[in-house]
Parts: sequence; structure tokens; C-alpha cells
Amino acid sequence: MAPGIPAALERPHFIGIGGAGMSGIAKILAQRGAKVAGSDSKESATAEALRALGVTVHIGHAAGHLADDASCVVVSSAIRPDNPELVRAAELSVPVVHRSDALAALMQGLRPIAVAGTHGKTTTTSMLAVALSELALDPSYAIGGDLEGPGTNAAHGGGDIFVAEADESDRSFQKYDPEVAIVLNVELDHHANYASMEEIYDSFETFVGKVVPGGTLVISADQQGAVELVQRVRDISSLNVVTYGASDTADVRVHKVTPRGLTSEVTVVLGGKYLTFTVSVPGSHYAHNAVAALAAGVALGIPAHNLASAIGKYTGVKRRLQLKGEAAGVQVIDSYAHHPTEMTADLEAMRGAASEARLLVVFQPHLFSRTQELGTEMGQALALADASVVLDIYPAREDPIPGITSTLIVDAAKAAGADVTAVHDKAAIPAVVAGMAKPGDLVLTMGAGDVTDLGPQILDHLSS
Repeated sequence: MAPGIPAALERPHFIGIGGAGMSGIAKILAQRGAKVAGSDSKESATAEALRALGVTVHIGHAAGHLADDASCVVVSSAIRPDNPELVRAAELSVPVVHRSDALAALMQGLRPIAVAGTHGKTTTTSMLAVALSELALDPSYAIGGDLEGPGTNAAHGGGDIFVAEADESDRSFQKYDPEVAIVLNVELDHHANYASMEEIYDSFETFVGKVVPGGTLVISADQQGAVELVQRVRDISSLNVVTYGASDTADVRVHKVTPRGLTSEVTVVLGGKYLTFTVSVPGSHYAHNAVAALAAGVALGIPAHNLASAIGKYTGVKRRLQLKGEAAGVQVIDSYAHHPTEMTADLEAMRGAASEARLLVVFQPHLFSRTQELGTEMGQALALADASVVLDIYPAREDPIPGITSTLIVDAAKAAGADVTAVHDKAAIPAVVAGMAKPGDLVLTMGAGDVTDLGPQILDHLSS
């Protein structure tokens, strides 16, 4: 039986309740019986899903939205100090709780699996949530994206396992005390919060150091940053380390990944035995995510062959190479990739799935700081496509940086030999792409911003 509601979270008010991380925590609290309220900047399917659970959701931000009897105000790092609801909380002396502290409180008394890494967290967390649910273990989970099957990013389960995506961007993953920690990769990102790779390593070392005594670190044996992290934490005597990957030294070795259209067949060597299972998304990187999920489940004592079969039931997460539809012989697929490594991985996966078809990409850069640091690499990644359209930078929580625009990416892409066009009017994209596409082509909308909205619009133009 899962624990109840921490006293401070009995009547929480979430500022930005529609966000992926915030909404998940709100859903779990509502399912546990808390009186949950919150606000968001606009209406959304997430807001409706929350209301269906009995959550009060206000649209827009105003001091009056905060109830006088709120037990706390929950915020993410994206909430600015001058938010009127946050100002009102200070006037009423209502405690302010960071999202990560709220999530950590929900995990108390359970067996947490915390999934970390610069990329791949959402997919791996989702694979575990689906597999454990398929095995009737009824886990609780909090994910940064909606599962295709149940269509939600979080659930309160009656079992004793809690699977959570652990966000390194603002160091909030250091709040958790997992029984199993997964580290998929360690790369430089989130430049507004980390000044160097050394700061990234320090942050991940702190996260790994929070694994409970006797717990397990599941970590890539292939990725350079992960290999370095293993060297840095190997003196923690209470930590079991399990590596996975294609390396001959891996404890769970990826023997072979065989593409099967938009799926893959994966063979691993575990305990000296070969095990083959299906992953219902394309690309070697997703296959490796599945192997990380497998290794984590085994660390909790779940039989490997049961897990492997259950992982095959995973059908994807929204925005992670999600097929949006097909029109006029053209498939439109959506990708959340926004870091050059993610972009390259998804483009290579789609290149393998496309066979002889053309791959057309609509890319929207995410954050000025990320573009400033990694724009050249983003442009180079786009050279893997047959043709690309690049939008203006999606600012999210950031203010503009003088001189930093998507032109940086376009110039780098052209220098790498890419066929790339800058389009500054987002509304013009559907017509532009429909004019470019031919029967048999694959169109990939890519980025962490609102580029995802363009998929259905492109399909409408193709149909007409």
C-alpha cells in the first residue's frame, strides 16, 4: 500500500500546473486524495485531464487564484519571482515548495527508480512504467511526457515501486534517494545553470551519492561522460554498479540491434545468457534505453525474461518519434529532440526507417542559451536530412540574447552541406512543407517548443 499525503501537500496550489513535471505531481496528489488547485497560462488537454481528477485549474496568473487555506505553493524553476500568485503566497506566509521536493515527498516509503541523463529520460522512464504495469506490479510513476497507451504522464499505483524522471537541468534530481538510479548519458547542456562539464559531473556525482546504501547505479558503458562518472563514483562502497551497452566490458551487453521498420529487435547478453525482445520504436538509442530499463528492473529483483517481454508492450511516448498521421502518401512524425546528440540519434533512426524515402525536417531551436552554445552542432546534425526548414528560436523561460538567432544554425547547416531554409513565420510552415513533400517522404517536426502543433496542420495541407 502506497503512503498517504504529506501534511504540507494536503491543499497544494501549483503555479504552472499544466507543465509536464508539475501536472504529474498534481495528478498523483489528486489520486491520493489531496485537494489540489493551480494555474496555467492557457487552456490545454492537460488542464482538462486535471479537472477530471477534481483539480481546480485557473487560466492565467492572478493573486486571487491562491486560496487562503492553501497548505503550500508548488513551483518549478521556470516560475519567476514576480509571479502574482508567488507574491501573494509571501504575503500570506504560505510555504513555497519546489517541484522536486514535492516529488521526493511522494516517493517516501516506496522503492524509487530515478532515471537521469542528458537525454532519453522520458523514454526510459516510460518503458519501465509500462513494463512494471504489464507485470501487474502497479507502480506509481511521474514522467516528462504522456504515454501513448494510458495517455498520461503520471499515476498513483498501489505497488511499492515509484518510477520517476530525474531532471538534472536545475540540479533538482539531487533531492531524491533512489533504490535504483539510471544514468543514460552525461553531456554538457542547460548552459544557463552549468558553466562547465566539471559542474555537470559534480552534479551527477551528488545524484549518484544519494542512492540508498546497497542500492544500484545502472549506467551506460558506451557513452564517454557516463564512463567518466563511473570512475568518479567507484569508491562508494555501498553502491552496486551495473553497466549496460555494446562495450565488451558491459555487465548487460547489447549483442545486436536489428531494425524492423519502425521497431527494433534487441538481443542482449545477461548473466551469460542471450535474451531477445522487441522495442516498438526505431533506432539504436531507443533500444539502449530499453536495455537500461531492463537492467534497472533486474536490479529490483524482477526476472529478466518477464521484463523483456513486458518492455515489448511499450508503444511510445508522445513527441518521441510519434507518428502523427499520413496524408497524400507522406508520413508526419514528431520528435522532441532539441540537443544535437538527440537530433542526430532521431535523424539516424528515421534515416534507417525511411529506406529510400526522403527525410524532410522542420526544426525549432529551443532556448537562446542552448543555441548560443550548441547552434553549430545543431546545424551539422541537420545535414542528415534531405532538406530542412528552421524556425526562429523558441524562448521558453529565457529572454533573448543579443546576436543569437536561428541564423547561427542555418549557416552551420549550409556549411555542412545541408539543404536548409529559414522560415520566420511559423504560420507559413504547413504550406511550405506541403509544397516540398512528395509521396513516400517522411516529414519530421523537431524541437522542444510548440513546433509539435505543426504536425496536424501539415497533414491538413497535404490532404487538401
